[in-house]
Amino acid sequence: MMNPYAILGVSERATADEIRKAYRRLAKELHPDARPGDKAAEERFKQVSQAFKLLSDPEQRARFDRGEVDASGQERPPFHYRSRPGAGPGQRGPQGRFEDIGDIFADLFAAQNAGGQRRRPAPEKGADIRTNVTVSLPEAVLGTRKRVSLPGGRALDLTIPAGVGEGQVLRLKGQGQSSLSGGPAGALLVEIKIAPHPYFRREGDDIRLDLPISLKEAVLGGQVRAPTLDGDVEVRIPAGASSGSVLRLKGRGVPKAGSGQRGDQLIRLMIDLPSGDPELEDFAESWRPPTGYDPRRRLKG
Repeated sequence: MMNPYAILGVSERATADEIRKAYRRLAKELHPDARPGDKAAEERFKQVSQAFKLLSDPEQRARFDRGEVDASGQERPPFHYRSRPGAGPGQRGPQGRFEDIGDIFADLFAAQNAGGQRRRPAPEKGADIRTNVTVSLPEAVLGTRKRVSLPGGRALDLTIPAGVGEGQVLRLKGQGQSSLSGGPAGALLVEIKIAPHPYFRREGDDIRLDLPISLKEAVLGGQVRAPTLDGDVEVRIPAGASSGSVLRLKGRGVPKAGSGQRGDQLIRLMIDLPSGDPELEDFAESWRPPTGYDPRRRLKG
C-alpha cells in the first residue's frame, strides 16, 4: 500500500482536521455510487479509506511515523536500523531508531526494473456525471434548450437536438468530474426522458393523433382543423369516412437522423356521437341500410 499521506494528498505535518477534509473530498469523488463500474476508482476508494483509518487514529499515526507499523497498520519487524559512523557489526545508531520512513517506503514506489526508477501512473480521467432531463414531446421532436443542474452548484445550458428519443443519452465531453491525477475531466451523460402528451403519440419517425369528428362530417365530408406539432392545419375529411380511417400528413412527423427529412403524422378519425339526442335517435330508428350493407363484413372469412 502507498504512503497514506500521499494517498490523501496531505503533508506529514497535516492536522487532524486537514486529514479529515481531504478524506471527505476524495471519498465523495471516488465512492462507487458516484462512479459505478469504475474498478480503478473502487480500488482508490479502498486505499483512501485505509489511509484515513490509519491517520485518524493518533496512536497508530504516531507509530506509523516512527516506523513501527506499515501503511496497513501491521507491525513492522525491527530491521533497517541506521548504524552510526564507526559502529561495529550489529550495533545500532545513537538512538537505535528505524531507518528513515521515506527510505522504507521508497521500495513501494520503485519500478520493477534494473534501474530502480519510480513509475509515475498515467493520469486517470475524471469520473463521468450521470443525470437526466425531462422534455415534452414537441421539444423532443423539434429540439430545444434546457438548463441542467449539476453537483457542486454548477448549471449548464444543454442543446436538445431535434428528434431525440426516450432513453437516449447525450454525452458532453469534459463536463464531468475533474481528475484527481491531472488527467482530462470526465463526461456529462444526460439521459432524455419524454413526458407523455395528452393527444400525440410517437411511433418511430411518425406521430399519431386520434381526431374526433361528428357524424355529419363523417357522412358528408368537409374541412376540419387538426393539431400538429408545428401548429394547426386544415384537413379534408372524405365523405363516407368510417371511425378508424387513417389520414396521412406528409412531413409532419419526427426528423429522420442524417436525412434532413421528417416522418409523417397519422390521423385516425374517431366518430364522436352526442349522448341523449332525440333527433339522432329518431333518425337512427328510421334509417334503413342499403341492400347488401354489413358493417361487420371484414370479420367474415
